Amino acid sequence: MPKVIDHDERRREIIEVAKSIILKGGFEAATMRSIAAEAGFANGALKHYFDGKDAIVAATFSSILEELGEAVNAEVPGGADEQLRAFLRAPLPHTREEIAAGRVLLALWENAMSSDELADLYRKHLASWRAQCVERFAEAKEAGVITAEAPYEPYANEYISTVIGSAVVNLMYPDGDRIADYDQYLDGFLARLKG
Repeated sequence: MPKVIDHDERRREIIEVAKSIILKGGFEAATMRSIAAEAGFANGALKHYFDGKDAIVAATFSSILEELGEAVNAEVPGGADEQLRAFLRAPLPHTREEIAAGRVLLALWENAMSSDELADLYRKHLASWRAQCVERFAEAKEAGVITAEAPYEPYANEYISTVIGSAVVNLMYPDGDRIADYDQYLDGFLARLKG
């Protein structure tokens, strides 16, 4: 009886291999040949799962953005104050692994500069993230956690820009020397929202 192949699982495996290669050697290291070799495929076998490197990169980018979304929206115990803090803290890098993951995002951002598909994907992610921030701030206001008044878009823009900046800055400090700086920023940001 022929072996049943889970094609979705294979695609996920290929994406994880691409992330790993980009993490270790940057975007240039993630060639079709290197991905196939690392994933244990014959050189042309990736074509059964992805049309080419651009498709793998797009799928990898989507996977990373999905993981970020899951981290940000994870349920945490506690009241509205703890929920808001956890939501805002989740995308800030706090471990060596999270800091290193910024390298993958940096490589994918660079590639998005020349790919309308990736740029559009990231713009949609940013718009969704911004809308989530605005919604969370409005909920926190209603719950009496913050006193800041709407519009909340400027707060969301500031916060998102800081998170993106932290991913880049922390790459220069892979041992986590700057983590405390961003924790202090978050404390100050929340203090301003709380008035």
